[in-house]
Amino acid sequence: QVQLVESGGGLVQAGGSLRLSCTASIRTFSIHTMAWFRQHSGKEREFVAGIGRRGGNTYYSDSAKGRFTITRDNAKSMYLEMNSLEPEDTAEYYCALGRQPGSKNSNDYQYWGQGTQVTVSS
Repeated sequence: QVQLVESGGGLVQAGGSLRLSCTASIRTFSIHTMAWFRQHSGKEREFVAGIGRRGGNTYYSDSAKGRFTITRDNAKSMYLEMNSLEPEDTAEYYCALGRQPGSKNSNDYQYWGQGTQVTVSS
């Protein structure tokens, strides 16, 4: 099983920033598409941002566009820079690894991390 480990979550005031990291146990660059999803309490997972196999294409949800930036290195890691955070961003954020280019569907991602909690206070 491929292991994905997220880090960087925490408690932040509205308007603040966080940087989430995800590191895989295998090399992913040029092989897998990667994405960040989040899950609000009591709701389904929702797509936040995705990045193509070589980082050439990025995808954002409407809520993330203009505030969040997804990047990846040329080996095993992916990042989500989150700026201008709002209370509505409070959720558990998950790193996902798959092979379907540009997919925003959680079912297209084969591997998932354990999640990292982001809490944004008013």
